[in-house]
Amino acid sequence: MQDTLLALNDYWAEQGCLVAQPMNSEVGAGTLNPATFLRVQGPEPWRVAYPEPSVRPDDSRYGENPNRLQTHTQYQVILKPEPGNAQQLYLGSLRAIGIDIAAHDIRFVEDNWASPALGAWGLGWEVWLDGLEITQFTYFQQAGGITLDPVSVEITYGLERILMALQNVSHFKDITYAPGVSYGEIFGQAEYEMSRYYLDDADVTTQRALFETYAEEARRMLDARLPVPAYTYVLKCSHTFNVLDARGAISTTERARAFARMRALAHDVAGLWAARREELGHPLGRAEAVPAAQPAADAGQPPAGPATLAFEIGVEEMPPAEVSRTAQAVREALTEKLGDTRLPHGAISVVASPRRVVALVHEVAGQEADHERTVRGPRVAAAFDKDGNATQAALGFARSQGIEADELARAEFGGHEHVVVTRQVRGRTAFEVLAEILPQIVTGLRAEKNMRWNAPGLVFTRPIRWILALLGDRVVPFSLAGLTAGRTTHVHRDAPSPTVEVPSADGFLDLLTDHGILADADVRRRLVEDGAVRLAAGAGGTVDLEEHRDLVSEITDLVERPVPLLGSFDPGYLQLPAQILTTVMRKHQRYLPVQDSEGTLLPHFIAVANGSCDEAVVRAGNEAVLRARYEDAAFFWRADLATPLTEMRDKLTLLTFEERLGSMADRAGRIAAIAARLAQAVELGPDDRSTLDRASRLAKFDLGSHMVTELSGLAGVMAREYADRAGEGEAVATALFDMELPRFAGDALPATRAGALLALADRFDLLAGLFAIGSVPTGSSDPYGLRRSALGVVNILRSRPELASLTVEDGLRIAAEHQPVTCSTEALADARQFVLRRFEQQLLESGHSVAQVRAVLPRGGSPLHTEQTLAELDSLLGTPPFTALIAALQRVRRILPQDTEPTCDPALFDSPAEHDLHAAVQKLRSTLGDDTSLLRFARETGELVTAINAFFDQVMVMAEDPAKRANRLGLLALVHSPAARVLSWSELG
Repeated sequence: MQDTLLALNDYWAEQGCLVAQPMNSEVGAGTLNPATFLRVQGPEPWRVAYPEPSVRPDDSRYGENPNRLQTHTQYQVILKPEPGNAQQLYLGSLRAIGIDIAAHDIRFVEDNWASPALGAWGLGWEVWLDGLEITQFTYFQQAGGITLDPVSVEITYGLERILMALQNVSHFKDITYAPGVSYGEIFGQAEYEMSRYYLDDADVTTQRALFETYAEEARRMLDARLPVPAYTYVLKCSHTFNVLDARGAISTTERARAFARMRALAHDVAGLWAARREELGHPLGRAEAVPAAQPAADAGQPPAGPATLAFEIGVEEMPPAEVSRTAQAVREALTEKLGDTRLPHGAISVVASPRRVVALVHEVAGQEADHERTVRGPRVAAAFDKDGNATQAALGFARSQGIEADELARAEFGGHEHVVVTRQVRGRTAFEVLAEILPQIVTGLRAEKNMRWNAPGLVFTRPIRWILALLGDRVVPFSLAGLTAGRTTHVHRDAPSPTVEVPSADGFLDLLTDHGILADADVRRRLVEDGAVRLAAGAGGTVDLEEHRDLVSEITDLVERPVPLLGSFDPGYLQLPAQILTTVMRKHQRYLPVQDSEGTLLPHFIAVANGSCDEAVVRAGNEAVLRARYEDAAFFWRADLATPLTEMRDKLTLLTFEERLGSMADRAGRIAAIAARLAQAVELGPDDRSTLDRASRLAKFDLGSHMVTELSGLAGVMAREYADRAGEGEAVATALFDMELPRFAGDALPATRAGALLALADRFDLLAGLFAIGSVPTGSSDPYGLRRSALGVVNILRSRPELASLTVEDGLRIAAEHQPVTCSTEALADARQFVLRRFEQQLLESGHSVAQVRAVLPRGGSPLHTEQTLAELDSLLGTPPFTALIAALQRVRRILPQDTEPTCDPALFDSPAEHDLHAAVQKLRSTLGDDTSLLRFARETGELVTAINAFFDQVMVMAEDPAKRANRLGLLALVHSPAARVLSWSELG
């Protein structure tokens, strides 16, 4: 290990880095060292590299876990400003420590890093070596809540992980630290004793006192304008907080306060450091501005005849979700911008992979067509006086167009004659058109999360590094933000020639394919799917591509040339619940599980490498990674099984839900209370009631387990497993699992009545509480999954007829009564509308017309009844009696003022038609009672329709006598009232 440290020191020193020393106080990561946190502030250039023992008390495992240590060794590199080739420099460092990057599968996998306590965040990647995360690579955007300019790049190596892979050992203790000395011999005792201290023996009272003392001292040093000692005490605060957290001594309120306090201190330290460096005159100077792009080479004239345009935007690895999204954005922008020109062209196609977006436009003409352009001036009446002489208005307009007044022509616009100037405008060349619109497409790119880098004017999901723009065999001349369009593309970084000259736009995709780049996602997906199915079959199994379609999509957009590999793991791990194993595969490693024909998991998986590699080496590496992951899972499994359910539940007091809405324990208590109230509205047998009561007391307990803390997607799954093994019984265990359903679109719904009530209580609590505090989804942001919760409410109520007496309004009202904050009438109305909008969209997507859906939606608070009404409406529409009913009710609705009271006095009737209508509506109301069935309503309204039509034919509704007019309108309101309980008739006519 020491040889690796020395090699990294030498390598980064050669790249101009100062080799610094670790912080002389406990830090949780190399980022917290002042050489990073303070030095990324301000305009001074800075390159530094150093090892950093990183102390994380919560990772204490007494030295037993092969991969988790309370103190592990990071190697930290900061390059400020980011140099534009940091990825290449990083890969060079891997070569320097003996990693053959051509043999291994090295990937940059999306990672959005943040440290809330320090007000720091950035975008970048985890770097994977054969599936093993070995480095965090981040473009810093903020630190201390201060936007960084220039942007720095941070490279943080996990040395134990790298060394375990290089030395092919399965436990950190077995790493050779120096010849004849193992890592365990040097650090094993410290690992055990510090774990004992952090988990068992640290005195909570002392640590609380230390936190206060350190925070006060940090503030005192800030007041003294000494940022370095102030920051030292901020770090001590952070470590002390971590010790308290590992001891389980941090409550929800304390966590929020401590984070806010440390964040404020870090912000003030960062600001003071920057100010002090400015006072000192920035001793290290200022980072140089990005050199201006070289002027685009004069490409001469574009091809005379139609030619293909190839336009490639080269990017450092985009997040998988942004690959197809960006391709669509470029397609739309290119189509729109070319459509706004007069340049003839053919079909437009756009494909994308992690490192590029490629647009091809066929048959692009060499030039726009010439055209006339007419400029309108003042009206003729204002342009000439009564003698026909040009006025000042005409003279000024002519002068602005560079002609004499007697050269002005005339044309009519909107019935008025104006003076005009008409000119022949020569069409622009294709180069002129494309050099204008292609840079606009690049500068207009945006993603869900955007970042800055050392390229003024550009903002995107990851840095844009090259632009290829060819029309036929000629370069389209333009430049922007330090980039000049050319004919060079980039292929795999480990290729003999990572950059390739492209002779012509024609055949560009074929050229990429020849160099191992499959830019078309459809081609990549087929290779992933076909390879996975073939390899699984060879192992006697299958891969459920439909179940894993989202994962296949993610894999497709993680690679530029997929190479599926079959890996295996020890069958002994199959003793763990299958969902643990598959969740680890899918969430952490993006592996496809292999199962037999009955759906039983087999000890195999499909990994997908990126490009050519030594498949045996990559397979072995991925198998080792999965083995380590499963060892972690087995450790958590054993620890959880040894923990009473009530003890896990008690840990919920330490988990923050939302500061104003309390802890997860508070939320679990609300769910139990809401479920009990909901149960009062339905028929529950003694067994169901007993199950609900016990499951309510355990609600969300598994969030306090080690397994769910590590793998949050297993919430509910682990509740079922642990409850069953704790002897709670199948009914309670199933109800606790059902409570989390549905977890995503298309997921199963609760199978039990008790589970359905808990699931509804869970979602009603979420909706009522978050709408009460104004924390509602905006755009694509929905951090609490409220859209998913709203659909969950709808689908549960649709699926269970025995819960038909429960409505959305009832559930929200009951949940609001249990919130720790006031839930206003407006907030509840907004929450109801939010749920109904999701329901509306679901009904529309199932093929129903907008009119029909909106007609039934006022009853949407009872989704099952709404769905039944929609089916009844579909069967009735188009039948003569129902058509007549709609027409009659529309006559009533159109004449009836809003808010008319449904009451009338028969003594004021003066025609038989009024008496007949009154009798018909009274009979209908008596017959229907509380029944709001559309079919029943339609069946019973034949007499009413006849009476309505006779009324309108024989009675003047808007009589001159105000009393009669009001009485007749009240009679019509009586007619409208029962109809409005059934449908929104206005949507049908």
